[in-house]
Amino acid sequence: MALLDRFKKKEEEKKAKPAVSKKIEKKAGGSAWRFLAAPHVTEKATNLEEHNTYVFKVYREANKSEIKKAVHEVYGVDVKNVNIVNVHPKKRRVGKKGEGWRKGYKKAFVSLEKGQKIEILSR
Repeated sequence: MALLDRFKKKEEEKKAKPAVSKKIEKKAGGSAWRFLAAPHVTEKATNLEEHNTYVFKVYREANKSEIKKAVHEVYGVDVKNVNIVNVHPKKRRVGKKGEGWRKGYKKAFVSLEKGQKIEILSR
């Protein structure tokens, strides 16, 4: 019956291993890294900061409630509203014959409560 004992050991080893590494969650700030990719820094985005609206690039799977929780978790601010825009990929030409595609992405416009601010670029 030594053959059956070999299979039992493998099952016990699988049960003993943790499913998710805690080091990853601590470094990334919980689960926020799954939804927020980066702040979207453009001229339009900096002008929107005057109206308490910030722009982030987010992952395709993220939805409004997850983005709201992630911004609150990372920056510690109260989120009033979240709007999402899908930016579609666009065809681009490179030289005479070369054609390619610019990548599409998803971005979120996050409005904060009055009096709240996020420091995206350090001054």
